[in-house]
Amino acid sequence: MIELIVPPVGESINEVTLIKWTKPDGAWVERDDVLCELESEKATFELNAEKAGILIHVAKEGDDLKIGELACKIDDTAARPATAVEPVAVPIKEEAPVSKAPTTEASANQNSIKTTPIASQIIADKHVDISNVKGSGSLGRITKNDVLSAMEKPGTIPGKVLNSRDEKRDKMSNLRKTISRRLVEAKNSTAMLTTFNEVDMSAIMDLRSKYKDVFKEKHGVGLGFMSFFTKACCIALQEWKSVNAYIDGDEILYHDYCDISIAVSAPKGLVVPVIRNAESMSMAEIESKVVELATKAKENKLTIEEMTGGTFTITNGGIFGSMMSTPIINVPQSAILGMHKIQDRPMAINGQVVIRPMMYLALSYDHRIIDGRESVGFLVRVKELLENPSFLLIGKDPSKLLLEL
Repeated sequence: MIELIVPPVGESINEVTLIKWTKPDGAWVERDDVLCELESEKATFELNAEKAGILIHVAKEGDDLKIGELACKIDDTAARPATAVEPVAVPIKEEAPVSKAPTTEASANQNSIKTTPIASQIIADKHVDISNVKGSGSLGRITKNDVLSAMEKPGTIPGKVLNSRDEKRDKMSNLRKTISRRLVEAKNSTAMLTTFNEVDMSAIMDLRSKYKDVFKEKHGVGLGFMSFFTKACCIALQEWKSVNAYIDGDEILYHDYCDISIAVSAPKGLVVPVIRNAESMSMAEIESKVVELATKAKENKLTIEEMTGGTFTITNGGIFGSMMSTPIINVPQSAILGMHKIQDRPMAINGQVVIRPMMYLALSYDHRIIDGRESVGFLVRVKELLENPSFLLIGKDPSKLLLEL
């Protein structure tokens, strides 16, 4: 009999939650089969079979387990079944969709929905969908008033009973607990302030339109906005050192490298994987890394190492339609840049009103270490680099470099 315990997953992690069993109790499992999914406060990981045998569940789904606690057993002395086939789930037969054609009393009766004659006539004339209407008449019969009430409340959620007051209570996951704790910690332990600016995205959008096909053909990855913002932030971070620093006790820890954390919305909550030494990466390398980390996040396959560290964070609320926000610092970092939705707006340029694709930028920062001069200077520098993409190559105006200015 082999006992499988919860393995160590990080120095500060003492407990995990068993999210689900991927193999049923009593099933025959092969070596290295995934038995269950465990969730820590930082990531989701899998428990694999060490040998073939009969699986015996010890813990239940939803149980909180300490590191080193027994999760399951494998009877490796059991005889292998002649046909070691995993149980196959019986497919659920899909029901035919509810017809939205005019409903008569006869057809309503066929679907176990009874209506009064007048109600049936209104339903047929007005093409009313009565699948969500609860009858108030005798034996649950739908009356004229029920139909008229449904017509007065268009736009209600299909399948939802009107005037329902149902509630649902779910256990908070370890990941959500960690997110909650860290956000409160950031608000309570830092002197957080946010400064704003806006950037004209015309140059970047023109560059992407011109080269996106060639870029993807050559590098095998799409040319997105994140690589431009990451490059711009890396240059600005190396010029404004305090924005890339930590407060560590009574000391300030400055970083000569840029480990950029990218906020990603995963199925179980917000995760922040890190692009290491982003300042040394090309545009294609950054885009490839962003795709890799985002894919892992959506599949709950990020490791603890991939989410540990980071000297500065970029978050993009614009993909959800956000026009303006004040992002919360990812402690112990000192600053976070918020991107937002690109919106065509009238701008006054050289005395003329022109329409430009504009994006608001928000920099939230810890005022204990970053002063107004540094925060505004950093954001203005990012704006300058984004509005002049050629500056991203060498960090300054090529014309000034030519003239040694």
